[in-house]
Amino acid sequence: MSEPRIVIVGFPSAQILDITGPLEVFSTASRFLPIPRYATQLVSTDGGPVLSTSGLEFATEPIDQVVAGIDTLVVSGGRDMDEATADTKLICNIQRLAGLSRRVTSVCSGAFLLAAAGLLDGRRATTHWAECADLERDYPTISVEPDAIYVQDGNVWTSAGVTAGIDLALALVADDHGRRAAATVAQRLVVYLRRSGGQGQFSAVLAAQTANDEPIRDLLTWIPENLTADLSIPAMAARAHLSDRQFSRLFKAEVGITPAEHVEAVRMEAACRLLETTRLGMGEIARACGYGAPETLNRAFRRRLNTTPGDHRHHFGPV
Repeated sequence: MSEPRIVIVGFPSAQILDITGPLEVFSTASRFLPIPRYATQLVSTDGGPVLSTSGLEFATEPIDQVVAGIDTLVVSGGRDMDEATADTKLICNIQRLAGLSRRVTSVCSGAFLLAAAGLLDGRRATTHWAECADLERDYPTISVEPDAIYVQDGNVWTSAGVTAGIDLALALVADDHGRRAAATVAQRLVVYLRRSGGQGQFSAVLAAQTANDEPIRDLLTWIPENLTADLSIPAMAARAHLSDRQFSRLFKAEVGITPAEHVEAVRMEAACRLLETTRLGMGEIARACGYGAPETLNRAFRRRLNTTPGDHRHHFGPV
C-alpha cells in the first residue's frame, strides 16, 4: 500500500502550531503504528522559508508544483488572514488541490481560506471561537458551529482554534485506522483522544484564570471542586459576599456568561471526563457532577451536546 500523502498549506504569518500539531500526530502515527507511513509535504504560494507568527521559519515547496496523489489537504490558519485570502494564487491553488484530495481540512482560521476558495459553501464548519461570527458574516452560506472542536461535513473537515488541529489530526487517524490506533497516538503525545464538549466550554472552564474580581475568581476556582454543593445563585452570591443582583451582574461582566450557564458548562466538562476516563455507572457520574439522577444527566447531554451519555462513552470512552 502506498504512503498516503498529507499536504499542509502555510503562508506568511501562519500559526506554527496549526502546522506542527497535525504534523506531530501524523509523524507519531507513522512511527508507532503498524500502518503505511504518512508522507507529509509543506507548501506555500512561492515556496522557500516562510515566517510564522512565532518568529520561527519553516521550509516549504511551491504550491503550484503539487500536481497529484494527495490523500489529505490541510490548510493552516494564522494572523494576517485578510492578506492570505487576498492571495489569488494561493486561493486558486487551494481550490485546485482540493479537487485532487480525498479529504480537505483546515485548522483554526484556515477555514477562511477554504471559504474564500468556495469549498465551504453550503456546508457546516467551524473555526476559532473568536472568529466564528466573522466567518458567518463574511460567508453567509456556511452553517458555522461556534462551539465545535471540529466539524466533518462529507470529505471536508474544519477545526477550532490552534491546538484543535491536534484533535482534528487524531480524528483523521481514527478515520483511517480506527479509534484504537488514534488512542495509541494520543497516549504517545500525552493528549486526550478527543477533548470533551466544545471550545466555548473551554472558555468557561478557563475563566478563573482571567477574572479580575477576586471573589469571582475564587468562586470560579472553587466550583469545579464542589459540583455537588448548592450552586444556586443565592448560594454562590452569599459565598462571594454579594447580593444576588450584584453577583449576577458582576459574574456576567467577568466571565461573559451567566452563573447558571457556567455551572452547567463545568458540570458537563466533568461528566464528559468521567465518561471518557472511567467505567463508573451513570448514576455515580450524575451524582458526582451534581446532576443528582441519570435522567437529569441525560437531558443535559441532549440539550448541550445533542447526544446521550451512553453514546458519548461509546465513542470517546476507555479503549
